Amino acid sequence: MTHAGANSEVGRLRTVMLHRPGPELARLTPRNNDSLLFDGIPWVGRAQDEHDAFAQALRDHDVEVLYLVELLTETLENAGARRQIIESTTRTLHLGDGLRDYLTAAMSDLAPADLATVVTAGLRNDEIVHRSIVTSLLRADDFLVDPLPNLLFTRDSSVWLPGRVAVTSLAMPARMRETQLTNLVYEHHPRFAGVDRLHGPHLEHLEGGDVLLLAPGVMAVGVGERTTPAGFETFARQVLGDGLAHTLLAVPIAQERATMHLDTIVTMVDVDTVVIYPNVADHLRAHPVTWVGDDLKASPEQSFFAAAAEAMGIDTLHQIDTGLDPVTAEREQWDDGNNTLAIGPRLAVAYERNEQTNARLAHHGIEVVAIRGSELGSGRGGPRCMSCPIERDAP
Repeated sequence: MTHAGANSEVGRLRTVMLHRPGPELARLTPRNNDSLLFDGIPWVGRAQDEHDAFAQALRDHDVEVLYLVELLTETLENAGARRQIIESTTRTLHLGDGLRDYLTAAMSDLAPADLATVVTAGLRNDEIVHRSIVTSLLRADDFLVDPLPNLLFTRDSSVWLPGRVAVTSLAMPARMRETQLTNLVYEHHPRFAGVDRLHGPHLEHLEGGDVLLLAPGVMAVGVGERTTPAGFETFARQVLGDGLAHTLLAVPIAQERATMHLDTIVTMVDVDTVVIYPNVADHLRAHPVTWVGDDLKASPEQSFFAAAAEAMGIDTLHQIDTGLDPVTAEREQWDDGNNTLAIGPRLAVAYERNEQTNARLAHHGIEVVAIRGSELGSGRGGPRCMSCPIERDAP
């Protein structure tokens, strides 16, 4: 099949990949939630209900919903894919040779669905019968295979571009294995046969939440806590060198938990309009980068909005500054008020809890599809974070 991909944030959404929260969320405890990048311990059943409502809201707008674990399970019917994921999952120094050999053999005997559960939900020391020096010295509840609760945020491990997909390179240790699973699906699942891939988990850090497809030929990439300057450069060289865009904007953002990705402070809701966290709007800067001759050329830093409008060929990139007082703005930004998912122009999914931000969107003519997210938001991500658009119409 052909792979149209996406060339904007707001073209009509046709196909999206989600991950329904599963047993990996039940692995979170007060002892490990910080290292696994969650701010709290989510109520798993409620998180699943909220996610199901999110998926249904997309289907109600004629969006095809694919689930990552279903794709992974189907992929693991392939013997080569099974060997590949077992080898990469057990390639860790904390197991030792004996335990690694045992796990390799045990995982090889699992059915595809059970193997998909192990590589996503993890495996504890007390869940195996094998005993060795390593298992004896580990705590009973130590993980031999770490769970991946952040799979919920499918935006980060891959980014669809025109006709191809960029598999990213996640910066935080708790998330690095996610791209192994995503890459496996794109490499071996029949749905994606022949898809061209860019970047990859072996390259410099680049995360999908930092990549905004502002317009056909124009992308903005946040550079901060998760995407490094070197990651931006490598991505820009591939995208611009292959003619997938004519301008990339490198956008420095604060290296803080509240602004871990560019899409935590700004997302698009129309072809020429963004919703943005007002506390940073006046200070957001960008370095336009283009391809000249056979190499990258960086232009002087300027206002993000001026650089974006010029690259997009429009007079103004309009801002929906939420217009809130500073405290409310900070609260709603923390609750992912600026992290909207556009289903189409002027139609966006947002968390219902951000009432004042949503009211401002509605005031500016943006139809808001409000969803619950009290449990989903405990991992610091909104509707955009939880979705990987695979196909969009041209805007």
